[in-house]
Amino acid sequence: MTAGPCKTGPAPSWVPLPVHRYLSHVEGGRSLRALAQGAGCHASTVLRQVRRTEARRDDPLVDSALARLAALHRSPSVTKKGHPMTAAFRKAPGAADETTIQTEARRVLRRLNETGAFLAIARDMERAVVLRRQADGGSARVAVLDRAVAEAFALKDWIACASRGKVLTYEITPAGRAALKRMLAEQRGAAPGFAEAAAPFGDQHREIGLKKLRATGDAPAERVRMNLAESPLAALARRKDKDGRPFLAPELVAAGERLREDFEVAQMGPRITQNWDRFLTGGERGAMGSGDGPARGPAAARERVAAALRDLGPGLGDVALRCCCFLEGLETAEQRMGWSARSGKIVLRIALQRLKRHYERQQGGGADLIG
Repeated sequence: MTAGPCKTGPAPSWVPLPVHRYLSHVEGGRSLRALAQGAGCHASTVLRQVRRTEARRDDPLVDSALARLAALHRSPSVTKKGHPMTAAFRKAPGAADETTIQTEARRVLRRLNETGAFLAIARDMERAVVLRRQADGGSARVAVLDRAVAEAFALKDWIACASRGKVLTYEITPAGRAALKRMLAEQRGAAPGFAEAAAPFGDQHREIGLKKLRATGDAPAERVRMNLAESPLAALARRKDKDGRPFLAPELVAAGERLREDFEVAQMGPRITQNWDRFLTGGERGAMGSGDGPARGPAAARERVAAALRDLGPGLGDVALRCCCFLEGLETAEQRMGWSARSGKIVLRIALQRLKRHYERQQGGGADLIG
């Protein structure tokens, strides 16, 4: 008979699964092997989750959140010898519910996502405040929230401690920004009259913002709204040349995306910290061989990337690696390569044309992408 679910006691549904398992082991007394059997995973996986959660108790909000959750299924009169939880924590009010956290997250995380915003809370305060730094050096209060909600944010890794003292300060994390984007996208999708299907999990990876374009000829510079995390190839593919045709043909974009997929697959092996900077100098591009790493899939991908960059040569290989793999913008690539303004897109198109020809020679013109 299996061990059953890994959740413990009355812990709310929003609590991350590793924290459920941590509470089941530390407070509920369930063995790691029993938790692993109930979850259908290896015991070492549960052990790593327990250790990682225990290490996070250095964060004061995470520590009080775990103490609050433990108090939900422990009697105030029951104590565990050597456990760091105090009677004040055991008598603390219950943790926040899922609806409250989602509602407060849309309000508070939006404020924390503003420039210069941070969350401040003292160790004995039951409410936290969100402040925003002002130009004169002061700060203005923009939001207030309950301590239990702030603890939930920290436990879900939406905020991280930035400074400690009598007053603790927290800032929003990348995970918090992604969660905010996802919740806002879900909210837009539920709004009446929403014409298009919502894609909340796609929206969390987009960075929508304004970017100032260079002035061309007599036309003044303008600001456009765009996805700042988008591939430079996708942006160039939407542009038209003087004849009205796309600046980058679909087969050129496919060649660049194929190089990018090879680049990403090459980092999936044991040597995940592979140093690709060596490919930015033409003299060392042949240094990667079939003996790099025991996993043949990543090794073969490294060989394909090295072969493509060798075929492109210095200059063309550099701009292809920067724009297709590192996803650097053309302006950044031009500055780092020391090129004149607006020359990068021409060099990139030439590089993609040669890259397309390289793949046609290797596997034929009809070869698809890896994925």
